Amino acid sequence: MNYGYQRTIKKSFEDTDKLLRNALEDVGFGIITEINIKKTFKEKLNLEYPQFKILGACNPLLASQALNIQSEVSMLMPCNIVIWENEDSTVTISGVDVEQQLRVTDLEDLVQIGRDVNKMLKTAIDKI
Repeated sequence: MNYGYQRTIKKSFEDTDKLLRNALEDVGFGIITEINIKKTFKEKLNLEYPQFKILGACNPLLASQALNIQSEVSMLMPCNIVIWENEDSTVTISGVDVEQQLRVTDLEDLVQIGRDVNKMLKTAIDKI
């Protein structure tokens, strides 16, 4: 995968979810959106699906800096961090490569923010 950072760990889904939220908070991110795929697929499609969440993480200071450079960058926000339960009871954490995502803007100041965000997200994910 060349569009994100990924790590698989041997913890429960619930523990991983909690640890991830805490680790993100420690590096200055909050969760502003949450999509529970398992619940949504059950409600909307009557499908059984493993535990799977998409978390929209945001660092308000960096988001503000990015929006001050270009309002349209908001289409690429927030940063998605995804967690899912594997068949072997491990959990995969996957975070978007923000630098690569912001390259579409052709604005080096935004790409630099992406680099900074990547370092912070990788630090949070590696902490778990």
